[in-house]
Amino acid sequence: MSRFLKICRDFILPVVIGLLIAFAIKQFLFTIVKVDGSSMSPNLHNNERVALLKTAKIKRDLVIVFNANGVDGTKVFTNNSPVYYVKRVIALPGDTVKYTSKGNLYINGKKQSQSYITKKQRTTGTLDPINLTGKGFTLYSLGEQENWPKTYFKVPKNKYFVMGDNRAKSNDGRFWGLVPKSKVTGVVKVFPWNSHRSVINNYK
Repeated sequence: MSRFLKICRDFILPVVIGLLIAFAIKQFLFTIVKVDGSSMSPNLHNNERVALLKTAKIKRDLVIVFNANGVDGTKVFTNNSPVYYVKRVIALPGDTVKYTSKGNLYINGKKQSQSYITKKQRTTGTLDPINLTGKGFTLYSLGEQENWPKTYFKVPKNKYFVMGDNRAKSNDGRFWGLVPKSKVTGVVKVFPWNSHRSVINNYK
């Protein structure tokens, strides 16, 4: 074997294989992303780095990243470049949603904990920004009030209803509707030193 081939086998080939594996992992399985903004405060902070699992199953109450370009109809996007939002999944395909004037969330008629936010956030934080304090909402009434492109009685197939944890400051599904599955990049997981990891990584 020539010296050149030996160098290729012993040094260049392992490097190339390592780079290809790293690219595949980042492209299809796992990557690190940075939180931009305060819409998930205090559970996630601006500029905090989190892991994004691209193949994880999307479940209710988990936090996802999605491309809001073409989803958020309240903003004008100047080009086709992706603009990523970080929000919590409130309702899955097939779910009905009822949010009461007292700040209680019901999915398919079952009351949800919402322990990841304070009682104040459940009322003034959630209802004040959409002028529904003392009223509450369903998916249909919310869509009617906020002029969603389409209104729904329940979440349709391949779509999700999302909200930020910092609901008083979050531009989320309350204003513009549902997130298509095709726009979701992955599920967020935080590192062990995050004191709020229990309500991000495995909240139930």
